[in-house]
Amino acid sequence: MINVRPAIRLDARSMAKLLNEIIEIGGTTALVRPVVGDDLADWMSATPDRAAWHVALDEDERVVGFQWISPHEKLPEEACDIATFVQVGHTGLGIGSALFEATSAAAKALGYRWINATIRADNDGGLTYYQSRGFRTWTIDEGVSLDSGMTVDKISKRYDV
Repeated sequence: MINVRPAIRLDARSMAKLLNEIIEIGGTTALVRPVVGDDLADWMSATPDRAAWHVALDEDERVVGFQWISPHEKLPEEACDIATFVQVGHTGLGIGSALFEATSAAAKALGYRWINATIRADNDGGLTYYQSRGFRTWTIDEGVSLDSGMTVDKISKRYDV
């Protein structure tokens, strides 16, 4: 059984470990450099009144996924950006669904009218996940350079809260 709760600073190290495994495999996130717990803790505290962070915990209270929404400089004030990460080997088990239930409620409570998800065009799992939540494509950015030097297209999808 999966339990979802707001993330706290003490979760940051576990979240970084989960994210670094995804980064190391490559191909699904625009993040290409490893992170440490302090990085995530800093991100969590950057806009506390306009962001929401959630973790999914397994029956042993281990972090198996996390998701956040926060403002983004390229979006209007009524929109927030979302990021979702699920432990490698644990996708398709309802973790993302449980996280999104909490996150979409938080977006509404924070006064957002819509959520933006920007996904690499080569990330089939991410595209499928957001599509299954009801996100619809609203723009495509072609030829985006990642920090690694790789060039990818990015698809932005919108979900009205």
